[in-house]
Amino acid sequence: MNPERKICQNCKNQFIIEPEDFDFYEKIKVPPPTWCPECRMVRRMIWRNERTLYRRKCDAPGHEEILVSMYSEGSIDKIYDREYWWSDKWDPLEYGKPYDFNKSFFLQLGELIKDVPAPNLIGVNSPGTQYFNFISNSKNCYLLFGSGGGGQGNEECYYSGNRVDNSKQAMDVMFVNQVERCYQVVDSEKCADIVFGRMVNGCFDSAFLYDCKNCSHCFGCVGLRNKQYHIFNKAYSKTEYAREIEKLDLGSYISITHVLETWRKMILTFPHKYANIIQSQNITGDTIFRSKNARSCFNGWNLEDTSNLLNSTHSKSAQDTINALNSELVYGGIAILDSYNIRFSIISLSGQNSFYSYYTQNCKDIFGCVSLRNKSYCILNKQYTKQDYEILVPKIIEQMNSMPYTDKKGRVYQYGEFFPPELSPFAYNETIAQEYFPLTQEQAIEKGYSWKDPEERNIKITKKTADLPDHIKDVPDSITQEIIECQHQGSCQEQCTTAFKIINQELAFYRQMNLPLPRLCPNCRHYQRLKQRNPLKLWHRSCQCSGEKSSNGVYPNTVQHAHGNNACPNDFETSYAPERPEIVYCETCYQQEVV
Repeated sequence: MNPERKICQNCKNQFIIEPEDFDFYEKIKVPPPTWCPECRMVRRMIWRNERTLYRRKCDAPGHEEILVSMYSEGSIDKIYDREYWWSDKWDPLEYGKPYDFNKSFFLQLGELIKDVPAPNLIGVNSPGTQYFNFISNSKNCYLLFGSGGGGQGNEECYYSGNRVDNSKQAMDVMFVNQVERCYQVVDSEKCADIVFGRMVNGCFDSAFLYDCKNCSHCFGCVGLRNKQYHIFNKAYSKTEYAREIEKLDLGSYISITHVLETWRKMILTFPHKYANIIQSQNITGDTIFRSKNARSCFNGWNLEDTSNLLNSTHSKSAQDTINALNSELVYGGIAILDSYNIRFSIISLSGQNSFYSYYTQNCKDIFGCVSLRNKSYCILNKQYTKQDYEILVPKIIEQMNSMPYTDKKGRVYQYGEFFPPELSPFAYNETIAQEYFPLTQEQAIEKGYSWKDPEERNIKITKKTADLPDHIKDVPDSITQEIIECQHQGSCQEQCTTAFKIINQELAFYRQMNLPLPRLCPNCRHYQRLKQRNPLKLWHRSCQCSGEKSSNGVYPNTVQHAHGNNACPNDFETSYAPERPEIVYCETCYQQEVV
């Protein structure tokens, strides 16, 4: 079978379905998609709210407490606190309804999602943790999101999110594993005492590192391997290094801002590997480790025969999924853990043969169900016999095709399409879609996505950003009583909270690490870290090594490459857009320069 070109019914752009995709669709008996890969990814993201939290009354019988919840008032009918929701004190089957062949499937499923009580937040085995969502195995953390599922868990991690695993005493970090006493570190592992770093591996006692491995006592460095006592890639003696570092005084906000600017300019003068792909074969995407046969995948470990996956590990034969973990034969999902043969589902834990489910655990052979646990042969939360279930499901699929759901923009959803965005309990700007594919309110509404205005908070700011002490040594203990203005003052598209507080543990961390107070609220700081990472897109490009130097003339090669003084003939798929200023090398040229 040859590749087939199609027009996305959402963005109207052309996209290609490859022969191996058709093989996968045939294997799981679904039709080809009608949305392009990027639009499909955004559509899934609209169903995942990680960081936008509200206060809302618990609706469990006999409970009156106010909960922190990811669901705003009116988004769904009832929320229960997590302990009650997981208990046997209520039965999700009580909300079950017989299938109505006079109504579209998605309309009935949307009504069920709104009717069935939901947990206020998602988190397990995380004692002493406050203000969180989608976490596990994380002790005494604060404002931690989407983390802790990768092993032993986290301890004392603050203001962090997006795959923080096995880490301790870390603040403002993202996509890290096994880091300790780290601050503003992204895409790194096995590090300690690092301040500002990206793609740092096996380093300690350093600051402002980019693409460095097995280094210690280094400052403002790029592309180093197995080095000590370097400042801006220049070697120093141990004594000289200590003297120069003392002059820099990172406890000052003015000083650290100046260093950041210098370091970021320096990063642009060194070659960047076209993609962060390590110990993998036949891969396109970025930040992929120990995987094979993965196409257009981002942030993945131990993947096999997959495509269009994001933030996924130890999974195979999976497509179009966000957060797949230890799962196989998955298509169109979000948060699919320890599951097999899952299609078009959101949060499936230890599931099998589950279709169009929403937050289910240990369920097998279910279709269009919400909040079920340990159930089989259910449709719209109604119990059936195995025989009746197997007769009814094909009839529902047939009806989904003959009576499809059509949204307000005229987009048609038959069997094989993921949940329509307009049925999501979350607005576009509440979800991770806004993080990875930011839109203005006008743009979101034009695309048919909902938007939520910030709730009035009646915050009285007691400390202006301009009035904060420049140096951490001048910060009084009373700063923890202040309500501090965010420097963005709500003028950004970064879910700005306009104000923030410094907690006691946070202040102690800044003093221990000799770091100045932040000037942005936690949400805006989160977005600044996201901006360090490349987009979830790929461009076809050629290596920028022109022989003796980079094609823009900025970087002189240190050794002669195999292609001599001629331009490198290699090309690749990369997440560096052609108009970006970074120097992008193929793996061969890059390895000759940095290893």
